[in-house]
Amino acid sequence: MEIYEVGGAVRDRMLGLPVHEHDWVVVGATPEAMTERGFRPVGREFPVFLHPETGEEYALARTERKTAPGYHGFSFHASPSVSLAEDLARRDLTINAMAEAPDGTIIDPFDGRGDLESRCLRHVSDAFREDPVRILRLARFAARFAPLGFRVADDTIALCREMVRSGEVDALVPERVWQEMAKALMAPAPDAFIRTLRRCGALAILFPEIDRLFGIPQPEDHHPEVDTGEHVLLVLQQAARLNSDLPARFAALVHDVGKGLTPAAELPRHRGHEARGVPLADAISKRLRVPSECRDLARGVTRYHLHCHRIRTLRPQTLLDMLEMLDLLRRPARLDTFLLACEADYRGRLGLENRPYPQAEYLREAVERCRRVDATRFVEQGLKGPAIGEAIRHARLQSLKDLRAEKGDAPD
Repeated sequence: MEIYEVGGAVRDRMLGLPVHEHDWVVVGATPEAMTERGFRPVGREFPVFLHPETGEEYALARTERKTAPGYHGFSFHASPSVSLAEDLARRDLTINAMAEAPDGTIIDPFDGRGDLESRCLRHVSDAFREDPVRILRLARFAARFAPLGFRVADDTIALCREMVRSGEVDALVPERVWQEMAKALMAPAPDAFIRTLRRCGALAILFPEIDRLFGIPQPEDHHPEVDTGEHVLLVLQQAARLNSDLPARFAALVHDVGKGLTPAAELPRHRGHEARGVPLADAISKRLRVPSECRDLARGVTRYHLHCHRIRTLRPQTLLDMLEMLDLLRRPARLDTFLLACEADYRGRLGLENRPYPQAEYLREAVERCRRVDATRFVEQGLKGPAIGEAIRHARLQSLKDLRAEKGDAPD
């Protein structure tokens, strides 16, 4: 029985990055031998065991064979006869196909070390084409390592294009797409995830609402980058720069999907794109089965991001309607996430990445003043039922009018 550390831990250690997870492969062992040593079996499709003390995963060396389309179309073979090199050969990228022996020796049959040094993401073998999830993983690694100068090898992109043309991407299940996408959105360069998918043609299959934004113009006075797709990528960059959470980053990705439906005769203007975009954002959320927190924020940011940018010109009634529709008065914890997504959109424009966003402080003040309105005094006045709600709304409108006057904004 020989035990090697494999995969991300070896890669990240060689890059000088923190190692958070350890994965191990066991060569020359049987499931019975593992259980005799106290390892607990957890794998259903192939033998994986948890270490009795550390809880880390130890997998028996295995090979795999494609048996049907899609992510689940594989058969696995694990036995004491499977070598370490055979196990490493089934992995996706060369930088993930290295192993480290107990004495520190690096086993690197596919020159992963060389690709680390040249900052290249390259597939291990032609077997890459057998699993469509690997396209998502490739794009996710691009999002993680782009700040370190990594690029995707041209021959790997070419292989991914062949996979797209063959229909492999069509077999991806929504849960796995979202799983990889969520990790990529939280990576340092989430825009690289979208760029990589677009380069190989997978974006048009998985996210046609996003793909169609590329090539659609916007007014240059508001968007020096002009291209709507490029604007979305800039917004993703800003969302990462602002250290936004996952709901804000997902909202940043989908906030302008309505511009893909703007009639050609109206370009480069996009009047009404916010309302047009809400059903599209909802469709993406439903298709990928995203968490409700991400879905709800994406809907709100898509509908109201321009309202937030123009907050000091909004009529008090319009502003209060927005606060109520976003449920910010009952759920103020949503406010910061909403503002992060809107600020990312405001700054996600070529050459305007560092401009301030005073709208955030204005909206926070508006929410705070509206939440100070207490129903108790209206009850003490003898009001009941709907009359209390009307009185609360009237008082909130007055507080927003007072804020507007104090800030020197034009009256209604």
